[in-house]
Amino acid sequence: MSGWVSRRVAVVSIVLLAVASAGAPTPDSPILPQEAHHLWRDGAVVVRGARSVVVGHHAPSGELRELARRADAAGQRVSDVLGGPVRPLIVVPGSAAEAAGLAGLAGAGEVEGLAAVADGGRVIVVPEFFAKLNSTGKDVVLTHELTHVVAGTDRLPVWLYEGFADYVGYRDSGLPVRTAAAELAAEVRSGRLPGELPGPAAFAADGRDPQRLARAYQEAWLACRFLADRFGEGTLVRLYREARSVGVDQALAALGLSAATLTARWRDYVRDQLA
Repeated sequence: MSGWVSRRVAVVSIVLLAVASAGAPTPDSPILPQEAHHLWRDGAVVVRGARSVVVGHHAPSGELRELARRADAAGQRVSDVLGGPVRPLIVVPGSAAEAAGLAGLAGAGEVEGLAAVADGGRVIVVPEFFAKLNSTGKDVVLTHELTHVVAGTDRLPVWLYEGFADYVGYRDSGLPVRTAAAELAAEVRSGRLPGELPGPAAFAADGRDPQRLARAYQEAWLACRFLADRFGEGTLVRLYREARSVGVDQALAALGLSAATLTARWRDYVRDQLA
């Protein structure tokens, strides 16, 4: 993402679904607020949205209500694309250090620059960095991560699951393509097109090249946006689900595409959208 959403601050972000005390979470699992109190011995503040539950640690209830409103809207956006109810659980600790501890990480440095982390069946917000996102950025990030939860990522190349999540995230944002993909647009205007779909190395959030990381998300997003523009949103959703089942190569073949042909058409699309 570009600077408007502070993607340099929030590359890997928010949301998994509500958890029960036993068993794996599902998109339509019931949410029991009393379970949230098990996170901390004291100071838990629980706020219900229409579909969501937000749990904060000594957090102002007004801030949690606002986050619940955003989570409700993000859940609806995901439902509009994927179908079915989405009921998020978002956890808001008091600090980055506390967020890292809840996620089982070594320390606050492990969440440096992240707006939140997905941890099992919940979303752990990193409050210092989530607060740096603007309103649109918060909405896009929430929708992006909810998409990961509902759609799943198993057996998929990173460009497809990150690009699909951004496709859903940006779908109703109203942002122009050149705004949402500002870093990639600058590259294209300089005469540099990406040569291949981004792989895992391009998404490594090591802090050394935040511009490259932003471009990786934008490249992946435009690959999925191309598929939706060319074949329709419903076909993109079916391709995603089939790719999880039979692999991306076979799913693409059903559309008359190979990895090579998709790459060539995607590069043309990137040029047409951003030049």
